[in-house]
Amino acid sequence: MPTARLLSRTRRACLLAAACALLPAALTAQSARRADPRLAKLKAEALTMVDADAKRVQEIVDMLFSFSELGFEEMETMRYLTGMLEKEGFSIERGVSGMPSAWIARWGSGKPVITLGSDVDGIPQASQKPGVAYRDPLIEGGPGHGEGHNSGQAVNVAAAIAVKKLMEREKIQGTLVLWPGVAEELMAGKAFLVRDGLFKDADVALFTHVSNDLGVSWGQSNQAALISAEFKFQGTSAHAAGGPWRGKSALDAVMLMASGWEYRREHLRLAQRSHYVIRDGGDQPNVVPSTASIWFYFREQDYPRTMELFEIGQQIAKGAAMMTDTKVDTVRILGSGWSAHFSKPIAEATYANIQKVGMPAWDEKDLTLARGIQQELGQPAFGLSTQLNPLRGSETSQNFTGGGSDDIGDVSWNVPTITLRYPSNIPGLPGHNWANSIAMATPIAHKGAVAGAKVQALTMLDLLLTPQLVADAWTYFRDVQTKDVKYQPFIRPSDRPVADLNADVMNRFRPELRKLYYDPTRFGTYLEQLGITYPTVRTPATGSGGTR
Repeated sequence: MPTARLLSRTRRACLLAAACALLPAALTAQSARRADPRLAKLKAEALTMVDADAKRVQEIVDMLFSFSELGFEEMETMRYLTGMLEKEGFSIERGVSGMPSAWIARWGSGKPVITLGSDVDGIPQASQKPGVAYRDPLIEGGPGHGEGHNSGQAVNVAAAIAVKKLMEREKIQGTLVLWPGVAEELMAGKAFLVRDGLFKDADVALFTHVSNDLGVSWGQSNQAALISAEFKFQGTSAHAAGGPWRGKSALDAVMLMASGWEYRREHLRLAQRSHYVIRDGGDQPNVVPSTASIWFYFREQDYPRTMELFEIGQQIAKGAAMMTDTKVDTVRILGSGWSAHFSKPIAEATYANIQKVGMPAWDEKDLTLARGIQQELGQPAFGLSTQLNPLRGSETSQNFTGGGSDDIGDVSWNVPTITLRYPSNIPGLPGHNWANSIAMATPIAHKGAVAGAKVQALTMLDLLLTPQLVADAWTYFRDVQTKDVKYQPFIRPSDRPVADLNADVMNRFRPELRKLYYDPTRFGTYLEQLGITYPTVRTPATGSGGTR
């Protein structure tokens, strides 16, 4: 027999043997994904159960909207949600990780441990009447849900309660853990939850965030890593007119630090984002300020680059203190967050469920509100999103150009995590703005949250009844995500949550807010309680509806 033919047959035999060696593993994984014949039936039941619970979703969305609580002040939100979950059989731990408004709700036993999180805090000065497509605050200058964090817990609660009932009936093992993203706008909560071990025994973290689409992604996100830091300067007071030469102005140091940063900004990477506010500029003009502080957000692509920005800030602070003969009293890290990396296997499973659920059916009233605010803001008045975007992902950052942050990043580097985006808001809005409030206690928010709850419930069932999915998520986490990158927190061992950051603001507005809390025993919706005709627009915009 010719040598070439012998080699060819040998090679084919080797390939066949290799394929046969791989076949059992492939079949095992495939059969594990099909192992429980109840899955399809239970998924169909879960969809029906979430639909039947739409009233609860609406009430949660509207109630949290009416609370309008800022970060670390989400006390009414905590009492309302934990009270509801307690009645459903969850055990509750309150005041978690030194944050009075943080809590954990736990039910079940054994593996897998599925954690469900969503942010709950509002935005300063974002008070707005829902369903009104122009500026019309409920309380002038008051806080409001100018991002839509009032809706995410409704997604998780409805999904968890539906799945819990199925687990009880079918005797399915597993543990469900619900938790809030406290003070996310301050980036000041999740790193402490991670440090204190909330996710130590978790198998998966399913996070939800309001959006104008129904989607998920995997891999390295384009979110920026962030350090939130306050620089406090100490000087010496004096009579500002009678003896200013005897004073050392801490405010001068703050202003010089701000100016120094602006000069340095030109020589930083274009991808960085940095911003600051002066919260303490002194007491009154006739006294040389003995104390002053400036609060910075430093954002960059990853841990090393963000730490570099923070170190530059500390250098400039020292220089400002030298120029003014003052001292840098303290440098407090108020919050932080890594850039997130999301699990590919869980994202793929979630996306399959997104395709099954699909976008909500918007009616003409929903489209009129959306087109009304888009027109009000000078944006294309196309309405609402109606089409699903494709699943996207990348193992590494692609063309990072800077942008927003979310401290879910810290969670994602400790346990396989995804963020489910659900369509409860309107496209084309500026973000962190009153305009982002107008949909958030309307049928748009309610329908979007129900759609999100359906996807969340289906994904939970996949995880509970498909052990291989959890195993694949951890394989991706170990072999891809954390192969070359190891998590280390920005927060230092001595750092603690600064839980009084919004206390003064909420103490000022809470008495007026209480008068406006939603009462579902008397009114079907918050719009009905407020007497708002849905939708209220200046001039109805014409359009063909959603096309995106």
